[in-house]
Amino acid sequence: MPDPTYPRTPLFSGGAPVPPLALGSWNTWDRMERDEAVTLIRRAVELDAGFFDVAYYNMGPHAENSRTDILFGEALRASGVDRADIVLCGKLWLWDWPNQGFRAQLVESLQRAGLDRFDTLVVGDYLDSPDLPRLVADVNALIDEGLVGSWGINNWRIEHTRQALAESEAQGVAGPVFAQLKYGIARRSMAEGDAYGPLFADGTLTLQASDVFEGGILATGRMPERKIGADVGGIRERIAAVYPEVARVAEGFGVTPAALGIAFCLSNPATANVLFGASRVAQLELNHAALALARDHGDEVRTALADCWVDRGVRADGAW
Repeated sequence: MPDPTYPRTPLFSGGAPVPPLALGSWNTWDRMERDEAVTLIRRAVELDAGFFDVAYYNMGPHAENSRTDILFGEALRASGVDRADIVLCGKLWLWDWPNQGFRAQLVESLQRAGLDRFDTLVVGDYLDSPDLPRLVADVNALIDEGLVGSWGINNWRIEHTRQALAESEAQGVAGPVFAQLKYGIARRSMAEGDAYGPLFADGTLTLQASDVFEGGILATGRMPERKIGADVGGIRERIAAVYPEVARVAEGFGVTPAALGIAFCLSNPATANVLFGASRVAQLELNHAALALARDHGDEVRTALADCWVDRGVRADGAW
């Protein structure tokens, strides 16, 4: 385990602490050469970023037949990294569920990446009315089988998250323990508002911040040509407009805009870790500066970025 720059926290009460930095899989591992991927995995473990989000993108709007999960598995094996030194997070999709059952999805995802189990997983992309009793039971069947240890949700409507928690309690089984939400300098309403805020405050859930750079816009100031996440609320132009201020604040703290964005997320006490993509070792090295910044100047970061909250009041009920 690396010497900690920032304290690790668990995804759930009683769980093992997880790395504060997490690397995502969407269009990540297929954007670099294999040797770079191997080096990146090794360096990620050294920099307390040994939490890897691994998904098979094959249905719904993500019907891309991407090989990024296969490439990650190949690079992980070539890296020689000890399985005990990393945390692996899988993903289940609701687009064709229960037609395509959770077990079939998970087994296929594990086989493609050459893995035997996930430490945790996210149930995501959203449908309007999931069958929550069945969903909770199906996820817990995977836990009972030893294929995964815990689970969380991805940008669910708050009422359905609360129902899943209640249903889990009624069944006497494991409920969701974390929420992977779009969260960052510009998008805060879902995580910090009345939707998920109370569940974070009382410790029912922890937060995994995702899409923190708005597809790279808040890291580079440029609109990327590749596919990026949904523009919830139609506010992307307004988000792009705050980049100069983000860059100015980052320069004042002596870090990159990306590191500033990660530090901002970590400064929220609810945050267990921050999920981002990196396709170069140098990029990961620069992002690692977020840990010291959040540790030493977290409150100052939030104060400096107070006026960059773009989605104030947008979708604050958690309906995404």
